[in-house]
Amino acid sequence: MQAVILAGGKGTRLKPFTTSIPKPLVPVDDLPILEIVLRQLKSQGFTDIVITVNHLSELIMAFFGDGKKLGLNIAYSKEDSPLGTAGPLSLIENLDENFLVMNGDLLTTLNYRELYDFHLVQNADLSIPVYPKDVKIDLGVLEIEQGQLVNYVEKPTYSFMVSMGVYMFSRELLNKIPKNEKLDMPDFIESIKASANIKCFTGDYYWLDIGRAEDYETANQVFKERRADFLPES
Repeated sequence: MQAVILAGGKGTRLKPFTTSIPKPLVPVDDLPILEIVLRQLKSQGFTDIVITVNHLSELIMAFFGDGKKLGLNIAYSKEDSPLGTAGPLSLIENLDENFLVMNGDLLTTLNYRELYDFHLVQNADLSIPVYPKDVKIDLGVLEIEQGQLVNYVEKPTYSFMVSMGVYMFSRELLNKIPKNEKLDMPDFIESIKASANIKCFTGDYYWLDIGRAEDYETANQVFKERRADFLPES
């Protein structure tokens, strides 16, 4: 099975950790976050990997090479300029009929093989794993109708189902991505939602987007405490 890992971003929100190294190489405990992802993919049958690179690409390519040390076949697709989270797919040739696309900077116990099987059973064009996320508003929230106060809620917490930055694609969708143009995944999905069969995948898994310094600290703590959940073979 095949996976495309998006690893071209600058990781500006994670400075100073990303000042001199690319975000996918930032260590979580003793392993770069991208290596954790690659080891997970390998254990679940995804052995053909394409990594999209741009910022500090030479360091990522030098670190992982052709992937043989991890038992993987790794190729690289280099962007001349940043293409967002969907645009890089337009540059990759010979993708499988169904393939995984994911960010290279997340920590999750999601079973990618179960997502792949779900995608096939649902005959989906696109399958998106989702995760419940609580968002606390540290203000008083007013509910108003026609200028009249209906409700006043002090510092409420709202629950949302959020995208995890992981997608199972059918190859036919590539025809809808402009060649070598910047395009982010939310905009792409919005453009196809009326015509494509898009399914959402849910399950009992952990997920954390390592986007900010506080997230990085949490990732290190959680990985140390639950290492066997993320890398059962280690």
